[in-house]
Amino acid sequence: MANDRETAPKAGAIIIPVTDFQQNCCLLWCEITKRAVVIDPGGDVPNILAAIEQAKVTVEQIWITHGHIDHVGGAAELHDALNVPIEGPHIADKYLLDNVVASGQRFGITSGVRNVTPDRWLEEGNQVRIGELVFDVLHCPGHSPGSVVFFNDGMRFAIVGDVLFSGSVGRTDLPGGSHPTLIKSIIDKLLPLGDDVGFICGHGPGSSIGQERMTNPFLNGMA
Repeated sequence: MANDRETAPKAGAIIIPVTDFQQNCCLLWCEITKRAVVIDPGGDVPNILAAIEQAKVTVEQIWITHGHIDHVGGAAELHDALNVPIEGPHIADKYLLDNVVASGQRFGITSGVRNVTPDRWLEEGNQVRIGELVFDVLHCPGHSPGSVVFFNDGMRFAIVGDVLFSGSVGRTDLPGGSHPTLIKSIIDKLLPLGDDVGFICGHGPGSSIGQERMTNPFLNGMA
């Protein structure tokens, strides 16, 4: 029985692309306990709730990687629907979470959008937990000042938000963005995790640290 438990999948996940931004909202759960977290509920909350129902899991938390509208636009609405705490991002993104409504108006997104106040700000070295899954928190500024990454060493898996993409990196032309800071975050925090680490990013397909180390033009001097 112990060997069966060691070889069984430790986590399950559903990616729910939300809003016109096609942001990868992630429903992640512990297979042992069926306890779950919603990461970056950017909007389309009915679709997120339908995915939760489909997965037959119990959501206990909401985690946020950073404060941009496409990642937090539905956070307050989902918080009210599920009555669960919001954790993250780093407090350096407070100015973004305080202005979600204003940001939504600029993009023509108003339905269900409210400013967000997390129950817990996250810092480098913190951990977040869901069921028996534990993720280390890495503060990775550059795309936004308060961007964080969630990393589970046992599964060799990370959720990186908009810090790193398959073949690209996060944009840095928005207020608070810094390209040199972003590249430093990736080099200092993400690449040392190891080439075998796979990740889900905020938009588009996932990848691995090794694949991006070898082929990402922003990391190998080609861009």
